[in-house]
Amino acid sequence: PPRQLGAIPVMSEPRIGDIALNGLWKNNPALVQLLGLCPLLAVSGSVVNALGMGLATALVLMGTNTLVSMVRHVVPDTIRLPAFVLIIAGAVTLVELLMQAYAYGLYEVLGIFLPLITTNCVVLGRAEAFASKNPVPLAALEGLMMGLGFSAVLVVLGALRELLGNGTLFADMQLLFGPMAAGWEVRPFGEQRHFLLAVLPPGAFLFTGLLIALKNGIDTQLKARAEAARAPQVPAGSKRVRVTGHIS
Repeated sequence: PPRQLGAIPVMSEPRIGDIALNGLWKNNPALVQLLGLCPLLAVSGSVVNALGMGLATALVLMGTNTLVSMVRHVVPDTIRLPAFVLIIAGAVTLVELLMQAYAYGLYEVLGIFLPLITTNCVVLGRAEAFASKNPVPLAALEGLMMGLGFSAVLVVLGALRELLGNGTLFADMQLLFGPMAAGWEVRPFGEQRHFLLAVLPPGAFLFTGLLIALKNGIDTQLKARAEAARAPQVPAGSKRVRVTGHIS
């Protein structure tokens, strides 16, 4: 909440712990804000695809927040949003070039969803809501935490869909980490038949909904425990005594 300095309200800077907790849990872009669902649902069929998209989005978020915070006092309000979009497009282009140079196979697999990071509501939303109002270190940290929160949901969703749909984990990781990761694939269920729905588009919606429900359930339990801890404690064995009449 703002502090009062005379008649002028002064906003206190957000704390580092709050920024991290918001990005990773309380205000997670995928599970709470429900932003960026297009890549979340489209490329989460395997761990390697989800991890590649998550890292790319995290880099764009961190870079965009940093640059927006640096120019926040220079760019006039009339062209603020177009300037932010240009910054985001430049950051996405840089990430694309890096992926073409060092992970070309994964770049081809992700396809159109990499340049579509430019239109991801998470990136523009954080630039407008946070980076344009806070100094560079906090803006960079907030972008990193939001990116990590988004990446974590992507990877969990990708692991669930790959495991249940294909019966594998960490397949094709050499697309991201090179030849050394060619042997990382594991098959916990052997060659048994698998749940085909998990790798189809309806499966992406189903598992995303389950993750959101799980988070809401955990939040409800944590809130109930916090309220129980704040409730006044009645000593064991105490009795309530009713007093009538007058005491002189």
